[in-house]
Amino acid sequence: MNQQIISAVVSEVLAKIKQENLGGSVAAPAVVSRPSKRMGVFDTAEAAAQAARKGQEQLRKKGIATRVEIINLVKSICTEKAEEWGKLEFAETKIGRLDHKIAKLTGIKDIPGIEWLNPYSLSGDNGIMMEEYAPFGVIAAITPVTHSVPTISGNIVSMVAAGNGVVFNAHPGGAGCAADAIAFFNQAIYNKTGIENLVTIIEKPSLDSFNDLCKSSYVDLMCVTGGPAVVNAAMQSGKRAICAGPGNPPVVVDETADLDHAARSIILGGGFDNNLLCIGEKQVFVVDSVHSQFMDAFKRAGAHFLPRENMKKLAGEVFTYKEDGGGCSHPVLNRDYVGADATKLAQVAGTSAPAGTEVLFGDCPGDCPFVEEEQMMPVIPVVRAKNVDEAIELAYQSEHGYRHSAIMHSKNLDNLTKMGQKMDCTLFVKNGASIAGLGMGGHGYANFSIATTTGEGIVTTQTFTRKRRCVMVDSLNIIR
Repeated sequence: MNQQIISAVVSEVLAKIKQENLGGSVAAPAVVSRPSKRMGVFDTAEAAAQAARKGQEQLRKKGIATRVEIINLVKSICTEKAEEWGKLEFAETKIGRLDHKIAKLTGIKDIPGIEWLNPYSLSGDNGIMMEEYAPFGVIAAITPVTHSVPTISGNIVSMVAAGNGVVFNAHPGGAGCAADAIAFFNQAIYNKTGIENLVTIIEKPSLDSFNDLCKSSYVDLMCVTGGPAVVNAAMQSGKRAICAGPGNPPVVVDETADLDHAARSIILGGGFDNNLLCIGEKQVFVVDSVHSQFMDAFKRAGAHFLPRENMKKLAGEVFTYKEDGGGCSHPVLNRDYVGADATKLAQVAGTSAPAGTEVLFGDCPGDCPFVEEEQMMPVIPVVRAKNVDEAIELAYQSEHGYRHSAIMHSKNLDNLTKMGQKMDCTLFVKNGASIAGLGMGGHGYANFSIATTTGEGIVTTQTFTRKRRCVMVDSLNIIR
């Protein structure tokens, strides 16, 4: 799937909902009123976790065929409700692009299910052995505001396919749309299978409800998609934790790259949902010998150039500086600008950009806050490097050892190898947009929890299982 295909998909979605410029200044629809009692929605963490335990016990008795029914149901609901739920999430969170929120929900159908649970077996002189994948029980899933309903939906597919129940503690900024989705999923699952409260959620999530889940005897596993603070808390909970932590994905462009393709790819990935994706291109390091040509290619591809004074003004508005306790200060992102449109950010920078602009970019020094911080805005700083070795080193430093994602545009296999080995990231995309790492324009599968901190990578059904071995000694081996 290349840029034209993705654009066609988005255009089809836009035609369906009969609106124009949904990625720009669309008015947020009113949030619908919500009934007080909804299946799967609870006031406390303990009640939600206990209900999920009962739901999981029902699922266990009904077997794998019922899991397949449920995940197919969830996938079809996400496709059917993509427009409605995309609007609800956009209205509540007020970040990103509506067309891309809808596209993320329509992509849930491609997340793998029980096909990842094929058992492994051996047969020999001493008998037979089979290893299979067993559920943990109940998983407490912490989800972000950046992809509230898509993350919840993807988690349900993977976790329920593995045989688990789930209790969600959503980010407060996206808790309303998340609770709506959970209530709808539960009612549909109950109608289809008779299982009640298989996936639950805390209606008004908080740090206290998160801590309660960490301590709950009903919770067997934590899955966290969020920033460093919540990841660290989960890892100190005493429970096993699967943690999708922060990223700051750099891009390196060397002298052999197809510059026009590189520019289009960076706009496609870095501009997707206004750069809310943790894998999205955040900063670019370009070899000096092709720097000017790349900047021209970026402009031709549709990115809007900001002179250095405007980039500096924008940085002054969207970042503040905080003392770290050791006598040094570091930039802190103003969350009010996360996921903002490029046209709005251009105004903040003291200038303007044409309607429909997806990405702003500017020539920046290596210590620019847009380089150092995971800013989650469609603003791409471009840093000049003397050669490819310096570019890779600068990229490595800017990623801060998160080992999350990195991108390189090059036709030199030695340079690509050098970059991959140096970065040692969970996702390394070569000559494509970052979203190719999630199967959009590249070969592979998607999910919105990417466990970089704990090393599981893009989560699958298998991620949420325990490996169990069954051995039969001597008997049943008929081959001699």
